[in-house]
Amino acid sequence: MDKTSFIGILLGIIAIGVGMVLKGVSLSALINPAAILIIFVGTAAAVTTAFPMSELKKVPVLLKILFSEQRLTKPEELIRTFSEWAVIARKEGLLALEVISEDIENQFLKNGLNLAVEGQSADYIRDILSEEIDAMEERHLGGAAIFSQAGTYAPTLGVLGAVLGLIAALGNMDNTEELGHAISAAFVATMLGIYTGYVLWHPFANKLKRKSKEEVRIKEMMIEGILSIIEGEAPRTIEQKLTSYLPANERKKWLEGEVKGNG
Repeated sequence: MDKTSFIGILLGIIAIGVGMVLKGVSLSALINPAAILIIFVGTAAAVTTAFPMSELKKVPVLLKILFSEQRLTKPEELIRTFSEWAVIARKEGLLALEVISEDIENQFLKNGLNLAVEGQSADYIRDILSEEIDAMEERHLGGAAIFSQAGTYAPTLGVLGAVLGLIAALGNMDNTEELGHAISAAFVATMLGIYTGYVLWHPFANKLKRKSKEEVRIKEMMIEGILSIIEGEAPRTIEQKLTSYLPANERKKWLEGEVKGNG
């Protein structure tokens, strides 16, 4: 479970709810069927018009990704794994890794290692795996674009809802009480549009992009590790090369740990 997604939404709800109470606004004011219809159904209509059904069908999967923790191989584990494989390859040859590849769960890593075992060139392997990463990244960006566009449409639909509400309010100019209620209801749509756009849809798009970027980073590490083994690099050299993918503080800890281990 991705806790930050739940925490972010909860904080957003609390911020709006408490803010309304502090301003003396009743939470019941949010129960406005017309505003809810305009914002949520209107946003869904706009997104449906903007994207093909083949992409829209992925929305449930995208929501699952948003609220689930990524099951990616940790960079530190990859560094150790490639270091061990490098030892085996230098002692027994690349063919010795064929047995290991059968037990690899990550399909991308398995494909790359199989290409190496088959004797494919480093350039060929890099091209094949890089194209796979590009295709994956394009799919991910397409999914993020759905929420990004929803975040663009929702606030504008909120303005539309406010305009419709004000039109209705103008029809009650002779009744001050009804006029006040109508104007209040008019701005509920604006609030819902801005809230959903900037607290839900845009953050959702950003979260998907961040998760995609992390997956790309891990797969690029895999490519570098496989190519380093093909080139016969020493385990220590491979470790130092792959630590460049770690954040600065983690890289420092890793290298310091290696120095102490050698000492």
